[in-house]
Amino acid sequence: MHYHKRSLCSPVILPDAARAFPALLTTLLLCLFTAGTARSQTPDNDPAVLVRRVADHILQTTSFRFVNPKTSETYTSTKGLTPSADIKAESKFNKWQYVNGVLAVGMMQTAAGLKDTKYSDYARKNYDFIFSNLDYFRKQYDGGATGVEWRPVMKIGSLDDCGSMAAGLLEVYAFDKNSAYMDYLQRVGDYIRNKQVRFPDGTLARNNPRKMTLWADDLYMSVPFLARMGKTTGDKAYFDFAVQQVEAFNRYIYDSLSGLYFHVFYNDENTNGVAHWGRCNGWVALAQTALLDALPADDPRRPRLTKMLLRQIIGFSRYQDSTGMWHQLLDKPDSYMESSVTAMFIYTVAHAVNKGWISPHYLSIALNGWDGLSRRVTADGQVTDICIGTNVEENIRFYYARPRETNDTHGLGPFLLAGTELILAKEKMPATRRSSTTSSTSNGSTTAPGIAPASPATASSSFPSPTAAPAPPKISSPASSPTNP
Repeated sequence: MHYHKRSLCSPVILPDAARAFPALLTTLLLCLFTAGTARSQTPDNDPAVLVRRVADHILQTTSFRFVNPKTSETYTSTKGLTPSADIKAESKFNKWQYVNGVLAVGMMQTAAGLKDTKYSDYARKNYDFIFSNLDYFRKQYDGGATGVEWRPVMKIGSLDDCGSMAAGLLEVYAFDKNSAYMDYLQRVGDYIRNKQVRFPDGTLARNNPRKMTLWADDLYMSVPFLARMGKTTGDKAYFDFAVQQVEAFNRYIYDSLSGLYFHVFYNDENTNGVAHWGRCNGWVALAQTALLDALPADDPRRPRLTKMLLRQIIGFSRYQDSTGMWHQLLDKPDSYMESSVTAMFIYTVAHAVNKGWISPHYLSIALNGWDGLSRRVTADGQVTDICIGTNVEENIRFYYARPRETNDTHGLGPFLLAGTELILAKEKMPATRRSSTTSSTSNGSTTAPGIAPASPATASSSFPSPTAAPAPPKISSPASSPTNP
């Protein structure tokens, strides 16, 4: 691998404050994408190439069939089948699981980023496959068979059962106005706002592993749906409840000493858990981003929510490994480097920059992250080093010891989101300059134009390094907020 010195970008004279940010964004994006201090764009790290490779592998391994594991018989439809609780969806991607809700959102964004409708068609087909065959399983469930496929659709018993999959369904509903979809989405809205376990102050919680335990994960299992539902229906109450949750979770689990979030808050002991677990911090980041995406531009709460997101970005940026990755336990560099949280953080930073919520200086964090994450993609389009589903435990060793697998679905949706957001960042470069950006390496050869993430060792020469980030913004508590635990 060859490296060369970073070229200096000419200063931009800004005519007035109103035009300052767009000009700065264009200049800094150009600097970042033409920097040659790390790998130049090749099929090994080009976001468009890798996103397509990973997405295509998912398409190729989703069967849209049913199987009876006892007989190994497969079926393309449940119509005419004898009722049997043994009939299951064959592919893990056809299951009603929260990870597939993230994947649906990722596929919809992939279609937009790659300008290829086969990926949005995939997400639409998946929900149609489920709802078209749902009656077969619903009749069995109504008859007392509780172990049938897609049970969470029939009986919502937790945020995991509904929130993420409903958020993905709302992305599909924008294309397919199926009344059955909206009937389900209304049920989910009623469950989250009125039936889910909560603290006396209204903060969403679980009775697991203890009574009234707040999980960081649940911010994603609720807020992205609530925000999208508010935007889809125009019902402001969804936004209000979503904002309430974001502010409450920040009070309960944000750790001002580390700049990170704890995995849980135990209400029975008024204390936090032991771990700044990576993916739970990722869930918080994705949830806060989803709320800002949907919240009306003139909502007076936007500045405060944006400060919260920036505070989180600055916080987690300080724990980025020199490879660009983040660790399973963010503040424990002896824990393994983990792909799902890295993808979530890349997406959060790049999306916030692309939307103009934060300074474009921060994009270097996402590019460094991609330099590490892109190395976790196999030749056939699988993503390695993904922590499997993780419960809550009261000892730190549990988190250290969680297995990591290749192509666990927890990391696939976030990977698609991260890659497509970087594709969008690249598209923000001026077309005339983008077509001519080539870089000379130290031996005089020329590399292909495109994304070249800044090397952690040299990034500070032109851009603020993650560890040199400014102090997180101070967040003042709203007057109506309950006391900080």
